[in-house]
Amino acid sequence: MIAWEEVYELVVAMVPLYAALALGYSSVRWWHMFKPDHCDALNRFNCYFIIPFFTFEFTAHVNPYKMNYLFLSADVISKAIIGIVLGLWANLSSKGKYDWSVTCFSLSSLNNTLVVGVPLLRAMYNEMGANLVIQSSVMQSLLWFPILLFMLEFRRTRSDTDTLVTSSIEMGRNIEDQNPNSSPSFLSLMKVVLSKLAKNPNSYACFLGLIWALLANRWHFQMPSILEGSILIMSRAGSGVAMFTMGLFMALQDKVTGCGVRLTLLGMVLRFVGGPISMAIGCFALRLHGEVFRIALLQGYFWHYYITASFDWILRHLRNSPLMCSSGSVNRGLQVCNGPSITIQIKDAF
Repeated sequence: MIAWEEVYELVVAMVPLYAALALGYSSVRWWHMFKPDHCDALNRFNCYFIIPFFTFEFTAHVNPYKMNYLFLSADVISKAIIGIVLGLWANLSSKGKYDWSVTCFSLSSLNNTLVVGVPLLRAMYNEMGANLVIQSSVMQSLLWFPILLFMLEFRRTRSDTDTLVTSSIEMGRNIEDQNPNSSPSFLSLMKVVLSKLAKNPNSYACFLGLIWALLANRWHFQMPSILEGSILIMSRAGSGVAMFTMGLFMALQDKVTGCGVRLTLLGMVLRFVGGPISMAIGCFALRLHGEVFRIALLQGYFWHYYITASFDWILRHLRNSPLMCSSGSVNRGLQVCNGPSITIQIKDAF
């Protein structure tokens, strides 16, 4: 039976996050303190400065030599199951669509690890829970976000090719006269993805944090206090600013669930049913049990704001791309829209 003291610890961990969200929402919706361009400036500050330092701080203090590789392997198996199922559905089903498969993959497999995951699981499982979600965050930043970006870039190029063919037909041109190499190769797609990752400050933060963690734990030295203080003064604002900017975005929308009730429910099923089930299969396959198994299931429930907050400025280059939408999956520069799937219309903020 859960003791009241444990419930209180969870409340203490979570209420401050939603207090920041409520302040952001109220400052736009009721107090009219910020205009849309002000909100975009705050979001840029969060994306370019706060979140990278926030990510670096957590990553630099992880011990790569003592990671739970069974936990990370279960996470890989979970996402592989989701990817295979969605790939088969998109290619074999008459109702399958590639756009839908990308959206469903992001909703069911990518999660919020640092902003919500660390304080919640630290309250529930002490440092063990925090360490596991930080490890999951490193894996997402270095592996799963680039894969998602590749999927979105592939979707964009395929959409451009389909538009070109459609325009040629409407204008009475012979399709065979078009350039047969109009569809980009895998290598060219990877070059585009890598170039966009190279412009992302959060990618550098995670990579440099992991390099520092490898060196520091190998030769047992500490970060200079002046450097650590410079990082902490920015990173300590990470959770608060992230939740505050999410409140700003929610307040700018006409409706909290802009994609409609039916699609919102579908998104919740993908997030709270599909994701944990696939994670449970991965854990069973590797015989994980106990607290590690429970933490693995819980981290699948964390919604997406941190993902979109840290990578949205890259995704804004992929205009009209479906990403992810739920009542809490929002970020700067994105406009929730109604459509044939759970989508967020990506605005060109440049």
